[in-house]
Amino acid sequence: MGLTLTSSAFSPNGAIDPIHTCDGQDLSPALQWQDVPEGTRSLVLIVDDPDAPDPAAPRMTWVHWVLYNIPPETTGLAQGTGPDDVPDGCRHGLNDWDRIGYGGPCPPVGTHRYFHKLYALDTMLPDLGLPTKAALEAAMQGHVLAQAELVGTYARRR
Repeated sequence: MGLTLTSSAFSPNGAIDPIHTCDGQDLSPALQWQDVPEGTRSLVLIVDDPDAPDPAAPRMTWVHWVLYNIPPETTGLAQGTGPDDVPDGCRHGLNDWDRIGYGGPCPPVGTHRYFHKLYALDTMLPDLGLPTKAALEAAMQGHVLAQAELVGTYARRR
């Protein structure tokens, strides 16, 4: 079947509840995964928005959350997982607010898509410090066994 990523907080391509956004409590959504492939040594989670700042004229991908070296026996992350709540051994990268941890949707205009991407790697990555998404993706090159993706949407009510 392959690696799958789901959330009890939103369905695939469904609306993300405001509790997970800057308009609510900015809590990370609960994420669950299954069917991690044999030989996986670590997992990586990247959450980003390719529609920034305006879906009608996107200019960048905004990074909301970066985690790496998640232990392969981990089956998910609870709602509201903060920087101190990650599994033992898990390391943080920097989001585009130049901080660690989850930063929820806060689109300035329009409905944005939020890609939650989980990667199964055949290695534990070295200590990369606080890598950006780009630095982490470069370190992952040649090590991805499987990938799963879950997309949610959000538009602010004004």
